[in-house]
Amino acid sequence: MAAKDSGRRAMLGGGAAMLAAAPALPAAAQGAGANTLQAIRDRGELRIGVAPGEPWFFRDQRSNEWHGIGWGVGVALARELGVRPVPVETTWGNAVAGLQANQFDVMFVLDATPQRALAIDFPSQPMFFYAQGLLVRPGLTIRTWEDANKPELRIGVVLGTSPDRDVTARLPRAQIERFPSADETAAAFQAGRVDAISLFHPALVMLRARVRRGTVLLPEPFRAAATSAGVRREADKSWRDWLGLAMAHMYTTGETQKIYEDYLTFRGIEPGSAPPVTRETWQNRG
Repeated sequence: MAAKDSGRRAMLGGGAAMLAAAPALPAAAQGAGANTLQAIRDRGELRIGVAPGEPWFFRDQRSNEWHGIGWGVGVALARELGVRPVPVETTWGNAVAGLQANQFDVMFVLDATPQRALAIDFPSQPMFFYAQGLLVRPGLTIRTWEDANKPELRIGVVLGTSPDRDVTARLPRAQIERFPSADETAAAFQAGRVDAISLFHPALVMLRARVRRGTVLLPEPFRAAATSAGVRREADKSWRDWLGLAMAHMYTTGETQKIYEDYLTFRGIEPGSAPPVTRETWQNRG
């Protein structure tokens, strides 16, 4: 998950919850000369960092099993390697340090930011994409961002987040209402105090399921962001490079999108009502 939108992560705990600068460790502590790919195969386990936050990672309290797009991708890649996926609980703020300390082998849905790239590695291929969107009240039709740039429209955002900064610049004529948290933003929408909420779209999909009101839209021009997977920095790049190629294959064959849709179904959300995590689908829509 991702430092593009701290508000989205505050709500979801997701992909890039907050941009935490991890302390740099000596090269030896970062696993110089190690081979994580071989270690995974020798161990027979792929250790996956998991941090609660939908739709990236979610633990079912009844079964104690993990679900979500991050976990689903990890399970699929473990199957390709012929090993067992093992969840290792962490937090988004501690994900970089956990990788450096060799607590787990990968953290999915972690955005590749310049600060994080000083401490850990990321594959060059993205895992999937999300776009800044709007959850709009019933009866409100918006196709472009300019359609929302009207004095009578009230747009709710989480204070200080990427969507806050973006809509402030993009929608100078709209009324931008700022709230301390995503939960408070959602409450304002549910009470009718704002006409729309702007977050990255997977967060909006989960929020829509909670408030049971409105429609999730991706106005044009699209503001897309890629997410990735963090791995420990080491001299041997076999694990990083294999992971990137495998994630790219899953994305292009539609497997990543299917994992997302399966999770939405698991949570009682109709997949057809949610924008996909494939950028090409947004761009090719009629």
